[in-house]
Amino acid sequence: MSGPSPRVLVVQFQDDAPVGWLGEWLVEEGAVLDVRHLDRGETPPATLAEHDAVVVLGGFPAAYDDHPDVHTATALVRTAAAEEVPTLGICLGHQVCAVALGGRVHRNPLGRQLGVLPVGWSDEATEDPLLGPVSAAAGVVHWNGDVVEALPPGATVLARAPRGEVQAARLAPTVWGVQAHPEAHEAITAGWAAAEADRPGAQERAAMSAAVALRHDELARDWRPLARALVGLASGATDLPR
Repeated sequence: MSGPSPRVLVVQFQDDAPVGWLGEWLVEEGAVLDVRHLDRGETPPATLAEHDAVVVLGGFPAAYDDHPDVHTATALVRTAAAEEVPTLGICLGHQVCAVALGGRVHRNPLGRQLGVLPVGWSDEATEDPLLGPVSAAAGVVHWNGDVVEALPPGATVLARAPRGEVQAARLAPTVWGVQAHPEAHEAITAGWAAAEADRPGAQERAAMSAAVALRHDELARDWRPLARALVGLASGATDLPR
C-alpha cells in the first residue's frame, strides 16, 4: 500500500458516467480518489506503484471498438492484474476487464438491459471478498446494450441477470466486474434518460430512471458495503484471493 489512505485510481470514459455513489462511499471509507478522464486526454500511470486499487467506469465506446480509450483501459487492467492491484470494472469497465483478460464481448442479442433489475447471486458470491458484503442486494441499476459473451479462463460467475446474462464475476484473482451500475443514483440515470430523449422508448427510459429514485434508499443501503470491501482489499485489511 502506498500510504495510510488507500489511493484509488478511477478511469472515467465520459462526463455523464461518473463514479457517483461509489466515489462518495469510497471517500467516506477513507480512500483518496485519483480520477483520470480519458475523454479529456488524461492518461493513467504506466505503473500502479502509487495506487492501491483501480475502478474502471462505464460509458462509450464499446469494449470491442478499435478506440484509443479502450486500448488505454485494456492495458491498465492487464497491468493491474499483473501487479495484483484490486480492480473493479463497472458496465463498460466490466467488459473491458473481461476482454483484457481473454474474454469476449458482443451486442446483447436479447436487447438492452434497462432499469433496476433483480440480482441473481451465485453460491460463490457469498464468500467473495469484494462482492460478498453486497450479496444480499435484491436489485441493481442496469443501462447497457453489450454483455460479456465469454468469460476469461478461470473466471467465476458471481451473479446472473434475470435473462441469464453475466451480471457480476471475479474475472481474475484480483479483478472483478459488474455489468450493472451500483454507482448510479437518480441524478445520473436522469441524465442518461435525457440524453436519449429523442430516441424511441424515451418514456420507458424516463420511467426506469424514476424507479431508481423511488428505490434510492434501498440501493444506497445495499451497495454501500461495496466501497468498504474495496477499501479493505486496497488497504490490506482484507486478504486478496489467490
